[in-house]
Amino acid sequence: MENTYDRKEFFEKYSQMERSVKGLEGAGEWHELQKLLPDFSGKRVLDLGCGFGWHCRYAVEKGASYVLGLDPSENMLARAREMTEDTRVEYRLQSMEEYEYPENAFDVVISSLALHYVESFTDISRKVFRCLKPGGDFVFSAEHPVFTAYGSQDWYYDEKGKILHWPVDRYFEEGERQAVFLGETMVKYHRTLTTYIHGLLENGFTLTGLTEPMPSENMMELPGMKDELRRPMMLLISARSTKS
Repeated sequence: MENTYDRKEFFEKYSQMERSVKGLEGAGEWHELQKLLPDFSGKRVLDLGCGFGWHCRYAVEKGASYVLGLDPSENMLARAREMTEDTRVEYRLQSMEEYEYPENAFDVVISSLALHYVESFTDISRKVFRCLKPGGDFVFSAEHPVFTAYGSQDWYYDEKGKILHWPVDRYFEEGERQAVFLGETMVKYHRTLTTYIHGLLENGFTLTGLTEPMPSENMMELPGMKDELRRPMMLLISARSTKS
């Protein structure tokens, strides 16, 4: 099945987003996600859903010895390769569900806004634990359960087009949602905050950080950004392997 990000019109719109043009500094959550990341010096890193490779390049800039970025989109990886010169970064066309997760192969696993495309977070957590070395770190961002619950991922408006509120419904009914992103309908998966936390704790992790980030002050003048203060859009979590 064709990946949505490989559709020409959609990819062009995605490429024009603030975070696509400016990278990490254009991502509203970066100022908080950065705080959760471990020391990358000499580390082997796996990036699940690496997209344009921003986090892969950041890891090697901070001293990582090797970074493997996985993504199921040919367009994403083509752009990532164009922007990456460091030979310590390898990109692979593969989904995180299909990857083999070799045992004790990585010191750090990161994932940025990709896990809400995966049906089972618990399954991914189990696989990530297997591939991490003892004491390894798992740091990720995902769309917040408040953001994913209803499914449409849009505000409720009055008859004049003014925002009224953000709809939250079917919160405890986990599973597939038909979400609209950049005008395209795509499948995402809703899960509760409990599922995220238990998915980690029950698979050998200890929680080291959790943040519901607000956009940084220097982004408040961007169109629509002030409305992002009305409900959480993202969830950031860091966890550490208890493997001995």
